[in-house]
Amino acid sequence: MTSLARTTDIRTSHEAAAHAVSSGVQAWQQDRAAAAVKAYPGLTSMELAKATGHDRYMLARRLPELLETGRVWRGPKKPCSVSSRSGCTWWPVPPGDNLPLGL
Repeated sequence: MTSLARTTDIRTSHEAAAHAVSSGVQAWQQDRAAAAVKAYPGLTSMELAKATGHDRYMLARRLPELLETGRVWRGPKKPCSVSSRSGCTWWPVPPGDNLPLGL
């Protein structure tokens, strides 16, 4: 998995990232994000935040991590009902394993 802080980030960002991993906060947030995608497949991160009450920025950070580990799939873009801008959709299964979803 990629680092939670960029190499150009200040030291406090690296400390915060290390704490998120060591305290279990990152894993807990990943589980919440994965559960949100499973409950509401095909939504943008902003739509997921609205539907679940989760912080939009937490979802925006954790969803790409879940993509990297294969727990979610980034789907096609669509107009977001929250922002009125185009956004990618998030799905709980990768392409080819989505027959129950009718895709």
